[in-house]
Amino acid sequence: MQFGFTLKPDHTATRTVEFARAAEAGGFEYGWLFDSHVLWREPYPLLTLMALNTERMRLGTCVTNPGTREPSVTASALATLNEISGGRMDLGIGRGDSARRVLGKPPITLAGTEEAIRVIRELVEGRSIEYEGTELVFPWSGRWKLPVWVAGYGPLALAMTGRVADGVILQLADQDLIRWFVSQVREAASAAGRDPAGIRVQSAAPMFIGPRDLGRERTRWFPALVSNHVVDLVSRYPREQLPESLTGYIGDRGGYDYHHHAEVGSSNAGFVGDEVTDRFCVLGDASEVIAKLRGLADAGVDQFNVYLMNGDEMEQLERFAADVLPALREVAAARPA
Repeated sequence: MQFGFTLKPDHTATRTVEFARAAEAGGFEYGWLFDSHVLWREPYPLLTLMALNTERMRLGTCVTNPGTREPSVTASALATLNEISGGRMDLGIGRGDSARRVLGKPPITLAGTEEAIRVIRELVEGRSIEYEGTELVFPWSGRWKLPVWVAGYGPLALAMTGRVADGVILQLADQDLIRWFVSQVREAASAAGRDPAGIRVQSAAPMFIGPRDLGRERTRWFPALVSNHVVDLVSRYPREQLPESLTGYIGDRGGYDYHHHAEVGSSNAGFVGDEVTDRFCVLGDASEVIAKLRGLADAGVDQFNVYLMNGDEMEQLERFAADVLPALREVAAARPA
């Protein structure tokens, strides 16, 4: 099993570099940043600093979107960062939640996202493409491949992921829901003539090692964040097509203030109970965290991506590296028979 961490870019550049160095030293293999340029700092300069201050860790956006980032510009940024990092960049991409909604705009279409993936990948990998009626190529790029991870929950998003992506980002740590999502991605990959076992699975969720009650209070913001996507799904699909374990908790949800997005203690989380917090996050002492991560690997998860937003970020990162990560290094994700 591999491990990554994600920061929302509300830390100083110096602090962001400190996290990256500590994570790499502790055995983390991926470092990710949220991309929501109004709410937080611009991620690409921070990714540059992370690249210059690490040697092995892969880096990327978790996640960007092609609505606030024109695809050819994103491609140029990632191709340049590949040069800086020695080919260590990944693309995490979705339709756009906070980055779009804080501008008063909805997420973009899945078709637009799929086209952006094609454009970004082809340009970064040095191939010529036609984009909006014009032939484009980066003559200076193409030395490295660009792994693409798609974040999504809905049946159509998961089908698109199975067709075109290298990996899926699932923002929760509920083992049964992970299995449900993964099965759809793999079915879509098979239908597209791809090897379903080749699609990598990332579970992205907060983690807190320590007293469960305290962990709940530090991570309750996360099911509230996920609820934005669930509300979108419920508006587009019949309820019977979606698991009750995913949709049931949003019944008492009110509005959502994106200016308190992914924030410990956020009033957005007032409707979130303990049961869903326990399911969606990874909480408890080290042995409980290890057990849950083993369960996630059994559900097909290759990478657990710690959403490092709990008020004790450096302490939690160090505890995870010391007490949890070594026990799971050799644990392999389940694959279809």
